Amino acid sequence: MQLKVEALRKRPHETMQLHIVRQRTPGRSTGQATDRTTSQATHRTTDRTTGQAASGTGRRVDRRKPRAAKFALPPALARLTTEAGRRLAPVTRRLAPLVAVVAPYARKLKPVYPRPGRTGWRRWMPSWRQWIGIVFSTIGLTGLFLVVAYAATDIPENLNTYATQQDNVYFWSDGTPMARTGWVQRQAMPLKDIPEDVRWAVLAAENESFYSDPGISFKGITRALWRTVGEGDTEGGSTITQQYVKNVYLTQNQTVSRKFTEAMISLKLDNRMSKDKILEGYLNTSWFGRGTYGIQRAAQAYYGKDVSDLNVSEAAFLASLLKGAGLYDPTLNPKNHDRAVERWSWILDRMVKIGKLSPAERARYKTFPEPLKSNPLYDTGQQSDYLVELASQYAKKAAHLSDKDFDLGGYQIYTTFDRKREAKLTDVVTKARKDAKAKDPNAAKTAHYGAASVAADGRILAVYGGPDHRTQGFNESNASTVPAGSAFQPFVYAAGLEHGVVKRRDAPREQITPDTVYDGDDAVPVTTPEGPYWDRSGRKVAAHNDGKKSYGRISLRKALARSVNTPFMQLGMDTGLDQVRQTAEAAGLLSSSIGPQVPALSQGSSTPSAIRMANGYATFAAGGMHTEPYSVRRITRNGSAVRLETPAASRAVGAQVAQQVTDALADAFRTAHPTAASAAAATPATAVVAGKAGTTEDDKAAWYVGTARSVSTAVVVYRMDLAKSLEPLPLKGLAGTTADNVPYSIWAGAMAPLG
Repeated sequence: MQLKVEALRKRPHETMQLHIVRQRTPGRSTGQATDRTTSQATHRTTDRTTGQAASGTGRRVDRRKPRAAKFALPPALARLTTEAGRRLAPVTRRLAPLVAVVAPYARKLKPVYPRPGRTGWRRWMPSWRQWIGIVFSTIGLTGLFLVVAYAATDIPENLNTYATQQDNVYFWSDGTPMARTGWVQRQAMPLKDIPEDVRWAVLAAENESFYSDPGISFKGITRALWRTVGEGDTEGGSTITQQYVKNVYLTQNQTVSRKFTEAMISLKLDNRMSKDKILEGYLNTSWFGRGTYGIQRAAQAYYGKDVSDLNVSEAAFLASLLKGAGLYDPTLNPKNHDRAVERWSWILDRMVKIGKLSPAERARYKTFPEPLKSNPLYDTGQQSDYLVELASQYAKKAAHLSDKDFDLGGYQIYTTFDRKREAKLTDVVTKARKDAKAKDPNAAKTAHYGAASVAADGRILAVYGGPDHRTQGFNESNASTVPAGSAFQPFVYAAGLEHGVVKRRDAPREQITPDTVYDGDDAVPVTTPEGPYWDRSGRKVAAHNDGKKSYGRISLRKALARSVNTPFMQLGMDTGLDQVRQTAEAAGLLSSSIGPQVPALSQGSSTPSAIRMANGYATFAAGGMHTEPYSVRRITRNGSAVRLETPAASRAVGAQVAQQVTDALADAFRTAHPTAASAAAATPATAVVAGKAGTTEDDKAAWYVGTARSVSTAVVVYRMDLAKSLEPLPLKGLAGTTADNVPYSIWAGAMAPLG
């Protein structure tokens, strides 16, 4: 045996030990074994230390396989597992002692195959103990899975868009529906406003055990899953709670995952929300056909009444629609009618069976309650769009509603619009348009007819805004675009009677009367207390009458009756243009429409709308009390009243002055239209009919404004090419002649009968 000392390498071994290597001797088995062991151990140490591959005699490379990477769960499953573990930690700690006791018995259930002591096929069958273990294990794992799923399922915070969106409905002054706006026909109603018979008709049809079930139907879920998984089809079987969850939280997709999520949310929702609240939500979000969601809109769509007015027979029919409106709307086809009658009868019988309807009450309902042929909640169009526009603007302003809140819907806007007056006004203007088109097609293309009727208490009863809002959004009844002309004279007259005049510098104001005389000649110079009125070009300003006609000395009452311009131009200067402006605004004209404070103001340079002109004349009919025009009298939201600021009447001019103006306007009506005046006077118990025409010097507009039976109507005809500019164009005979005045014809037709 020789002793060999291995040479030091470049890097010393980290153990700093002397390695003794035995010389191999051929034929000595013991030494060979020892050498291999020593060599392998040595080189394994060297390789691990130096990190270099060993080479040479007796040296082997360590080729052990690296450890396998640790298995990682998907992020979503990992989060679910972590959350479930956190929530179940207290339960796990409590079950630990029980697990320790059960574990030895569970080990005995471990199957040994083939089973000893058995022959044939029995060797491969579990024992009865193992069968029991399998059953209980399955039940336990299923329960654990459901507990984890229930704990991990949260009720969504955000509802579906269609579950919250509602429509806004507008009503005529008589309470009948006028129009609706919004993408969805839905109005949420509190459960207290839904009759109990209506509720139980729905429950009898859909879920009679609603108030006692846990929110889900295990039988229904099993049947639905069997149909979905086993036969590739879908079937209901949901409770009302499940249907409500599907409506407001989930989609309508019929999948196993959606049904499972629906069941979990339903269980949790049933524990957190009262049954009444769930039923209320279900009744307000369910689809009933005819474009309607919710029991309130369904009652209006099928029977033209609110849900609170339904009887149990009508409610039973509406409940049948929940099975499928396309199959049970009897107006669609005869087969639908047969199905609807059959299910209606079944629902009533079902109510008797569950004790919610007595046999005697059931006997009263033998005839099927036929619904309306069509939905009365029709879409807006033509004139109703102009009405909706006016009402919505006023509603948001008077009720302090933001656009965002208003667009969420659910509002019922009860307007002041009179359906009969609106129809009559629309008909006469439509006829005037047709006549103009027949006489002069080119001029008729740019013709506009604005008209409005306003009551003495400020209610807007009817307007004509244009041919069709869908093609012309420009509302002609509410436009301040053309001058009032001589139709402005009553405001100048009222200002003079109310405030008096000043004709000399530093002189006190003098009271005037309707009999006060002014110069009615044409081209009379306009004067001030200091002398003639000079315009900016250095010329004296003179007033002119229509047709340059002179009338000599004339009283103010006669001047108003004959529409003589020159006396009122001078009266405006004597009264003070600031007083004229103040009186016009107090009577109802907007300050933004009042013309500049120059002599032309008294000639009607102001540009009021038809609505405001009618409102101004209504002030005189109301004895000098002015009420701002309004188009909405009441607003509710889902049955609850919304606070609305309604305008209050204020004194514009004295009662005596208002009567004097009315008398002069009555003279004007009798002078211009003696035949109509005689017919009106012959009618018993008739209020005074008063009104006058309005013309402009440059023939840019023609008016007629008058009052009958405490309602004032203003009509204006003008031409304007909206595609080019907002500048008025000459009428070119479009307004007719003195004998055949178009604005007056429209006014008379809208106000008929005048008596």
